[in-house]
Amino acid sequence: MSEQIIGAGPRRVDGRLKVTGTAMYASDHHPQNMAYGYGVFSTIASGKVTELNLDEARKSPGVIDIFHSGHFAEVYHTSPIPTSLANILTTSKAEENRLPFEDDTIHYAGQFVALVVADTFEHARAAAYKVSVSYSKSPTVANLQQGLKAGPPKEGGRGHSRGDPGPAFDQAAHSIDATYTTPVETHNPMEMHATVAYWEDGHLYVYEATQGVVAHRNALSRIFGLSPDRVEVRAPFIGSGFGGKLWIWPHSVAACGAAKMLNRPVQLVVPRQQMFTTTGHRPATQQRVRLATDTQGKLLSVRHESINTTSFTDQYVENCGTSTRSLYSCANVLVNQKTVEVNHGTPTSMRAPGAAPGLFALESAMDEMAEVIGMDPMAFRKLNVADRDESQNLPWSSNHLQDAIDQAAERFGWQHRDPRNGVMQDGHEKIGYGMAACNWDAYRTPAEARVSLRADGTAYAICGVQDIGTGTYTVIAQAVSSLTGIPLDKIEVELGNSSFPPAPVSGGSWATASVLPAVAEATRQAIAQLKAFATSPRGSFAGANADSLSVEGANLKSADKSLAIADVLKAQKLASADGYGRTGMAETDKYSFRSFGAHFVEVRWDPGISRLRIARVVSAIDVGQVINQKTASNQVEGAIVMAIGMALFEGTEYDERNAMPVNNNYAEYVVPVHADQPEVDVILLNYPDYKLNEFGARGIGEIGVTGLAAAIANAVYHATGKRVRDLPISLDKLMTEEPMLRT
Repeated sequence: MSEQIIGAGPRRVDGRLKVTGTAMYASDHHPQNMAYGYGVFSTIASGKVTELNLDEARKSPGVIDIFHSGHFAEVYHTSPIPTSLANILTTSKAEENRLPFEDDTIHYAGQFVALVVADTFEHARAAAYKVSVSYSKSPTVANLQQGLKAGPPKEGGRGHSRGDPGPAFDQAAHSIDATYTTPVETHNPMEMHATVAYWEDGHLYVYEATQGVVAHRNALSRIFGLSPDRVEVRAPFIGSGFGGKLWIWPHSVAACGAAKMLNRPVQLVVPRQQMFTTTGHRPATQQRVRLATDTQGKLLSVRHESINTTSFTDQYVENCGTSTRSLYSCANVLVNQKTVEVNHGTPTSMRAPGAAPGLFALESAMDEMAEVIGMDPMAFRKLNVADRDESQNLPWSSNHLQDAIDQAAERFGWQHRDPRNGVMQDGHEKIGYGMAACNWDAYRTPAEARVSLRADGTAYAICGVQDIGTGTYTVIAQAVSSLTGIPLDKIEVELGNSSFPPAPVSGGSWATASVLPAVAEATRQAIAQLKAFATSPRGSFAGANADSLSVEGANLKSADKSLAIADVLKAQKLASADGYGRTGMAETDKYSFRSFGAHFVEVRWDPGISRLRIARVVSAIDVGQVINQKTASNQVEGAIVMAIGMALFEGTEYDERNAMPVNNNYAEYVVPVHADQPEVDVILLNYPDYKLNEFGARGIGEIGVTGLAAAIANAVYHATGKRVRDLPISLDKLMTEEPMLRT
């Protein structure tokens, strides 16, 4: 395997298409005779539709039809079988199991009530505004606190326990008991959810903004009662998703059903306001963390109990304790998850689901625990880092967290930190230093790929995975190049079509670790076929032993002869040598696979003008072999920015009186902008994890979000003396007159 291309930082092979506007996203596709859909969305959060008055809308120019309960295509529910990594290629998961227009019951504001289809987008939207809907309202549950008052939370499963944490806590020398909360966060990728659907000879064809073309195809095949080979989902480019586009949502079913009934293509783009209601979000959480240590600071008891909001139609569990069970060494641990139903749409995965809010709570608590003991927060963490996964009693496949902490601390200058609150100062600004560990699962799922070495000197790789903006096109090309020596500009990669060899969703940071082994196996099979051609009686290396040949620099070589791959094929008038690769799961019964890292943050607080800013972030991430230095660093940098939003700005708010979203737009849902960007320094440790796959690569997209909100909160506490346990850390929480907590 070439050392020169794996680990290097070549530019994205799809970059030119994107910067020139040539890349085609879902709503850029316009089949002939396409019509346009626009939704009618509920203006209450709980109740029933009692009447739909469509008269004015039907008279509106360009209207073709209006779909609603009682007037829609015949559709079916998807499979109730839970999604697992083992069946990831066959899953037909729908995040909202209720079908659009299934009945007249309203479960959340912004729910699809009807769909207007017209000859232009403008006509469809204008007519949708003319649909008059009457409702009978029911009482609402607007938020987590109201949900807890309405009744006891439901058990969410996915818990863990070992030892006896209760007595261990009671008998410990030091302990803390704190509760942390995080609000609803909404994904808001640049590209809105969109579907373009058409039917042809009993086949359904869909352009979709999806993070999983295969999973989306499987869901549509079940929903419309079709064989999977009669559905094709295409997503060659996606304008990011952050988890919100992993699974099918009602708009896609609505567009496909309308296209079937009208027998013409239909495009449906979800408006930005409804991206806050009907396409998922990170749920709100309330997390109680209890830690206890001995006199030396060794953890004796860890309890992490969380509750998250879910919808009335689906049980979604935000697994906040996913890292708590194993990140630190402790004999007595309890992790528990529960849910409460509220009148919101169904939550879904959002970048680092579970771990992002969970590590805010755990790593904030670790800081509080260190203060009670009187230890440096970094030293306290290093003392308790687990050298094996105690939750499964398995060795780590690879764990360099101690090294990550040391490297980041040295680069950051942690040794200059004065432990007293509010003492470090530069002019009018008080300086705060904070740190936290970050952690995420490392997965490898089944995947397949096909590779061809062509007579024109190029290579071709095809796979049913999708590139959501993370660089998947590029790393696949790098994998082929590493085994053949063919330059990247001569390698064509096609992705994002469910008719291609099946591959997993692009989420959970498992795409690269799963797909590259399949691409490598397909490349080796293509090389094996090339050698068979070359050593055949008419071949360029006739009579040679195929095992004695090697491929280097786009040439097939023996001890005394070297020919270009293209010339070997041309000599026999062969178009290509082809290979197919299929790989499976990692050995999860032998090793525990996770990625590790540490964030160090400097904040600046000017109490005179109530200005808080993040000045610096240094992150050291242990994610195995780095395949592409540029795209990997970019993933961590983007995750850091997203986590800054989580820590300081983001929160979807609902009117407590009626559960209506009140800031479901980009004007009032605050996200980081250029002015909020700190100096970011990313260290990629680059310890290959060959137990996970032959490239030694683990996922990198998720881990950068985890822990950073806690590092920021810890830095804010160091600068101000105010411990903020409820995200976001808004200025009003820092402007109170309460005294410093320690000096």
